[in-house]
Amino acid sequence: MKKRIFITGAAGFIGSHLAKQLQKRGDSVLGLDNFNDYYDPQLKRDRAKLLETEINEGDIADFQKLEKIVRQFNPTHIVHLAAQAGVRTSVTHPHLYMQTNLNGFFHILEVCRQRPNVPLIYASSSSVYGLNEKAPFSTDDMTDRPASLYGATKKANELLAHSYHHLYGIPVTGLRFFTVYGPWGRPDMAYYKFAKAILNNEPIDIYNQGKMQRDFTYIDDIVEGTTAAIDYAGECEIFNLGNNEPVALMDFISLIEKGLGKEAIKNFTSMQQGDVTMTYADISRSQQLLGYQPKTSIQQGLTHFLKWYKDYCLSKYPAKK
Repeated sequence: MKKRIFITGAAGFIGSHLAKQLQKRGDSVLGLDNFNDYYDPQLKRDRAKLLETEINEGDIADFQKLEKIVRQFNPTHIVHLAAQAGVRTSVTHPHLYMQTNLNGFFHILEVCRQRPNVPLIYASSSSVYGLNEKAPFSTDDMTDRPASLYGATKKANELLAHSYHHLYGIPVTGLRFFTVYGPWGRPDMAYYKFAKAILNNEPIDIYNQGKMQRDFTYIDDIVEGTTAAIDYAGECEIFNLGNNEPVALMDFISLIEKGLGKEAIKNFTSMQQGDVTMTYADISRSQQLLGYQPKTSIQQGLTHFLKWYKDYCLSKYPAKK
């Protein structure tokens, strides 16, 4: 049955890819995005141009506007992806995370409270695992030791969603995304910054002396898992969406160097505040209930990203000689 899906953060990295896929399969999609300047808003507007769906410009902090848009659209599902992203920025600008990730999420829940039969699927993060030392990270693990304020806000989202489900019967599904990458990605992410710096003959910062691992997950696999969660519409669920295959940071950098045909100028440095040494998703529950199965290897994913980067970014911002 055709769905009517309202997506917050629809001009964002994951939101735009998801909206495109949902449109492709025949769903009706309406988006909301505030096009803020956390990174170049033009990238968000260029993503939006690729979509056939309407994206309203507005902020989830504006409850009256949010409620009006949702009321007029009358969705069958709400997908909440809008958030203040970035672990490191949360250390220096915590107020942004309180406003968007907590107060904004509260507004989404209040919209859902008026529509208790409309499932809410929302973005959580692997950052909720924080200082967890057990690997791989399972949704059964304790998540009460966040390493960053960003991770703490995402854990708070999960707790708030659970309480609204318990009190008001709202169907809620949280998706813990693991280091999503790919074309049209966020410029603040490491892989994007590495590619830019290497092409511009600028040094890249390698934290913890390179002794780090990440469960890099390609955008198409994330979209597939998110779409499956929309269709599943659980009562009160948490799922990991990762690649289930951590990659060593130095190996990751080597793949980017190979793809660009150029060696990075490496600046090895200490661990940053709020960071963790490894992420590693246990996806067994997602496989069982959602049929989730990531298909894209890190080599394939980086090849796709670097091709897009050369086509899009270098046409706008040519590399320095």
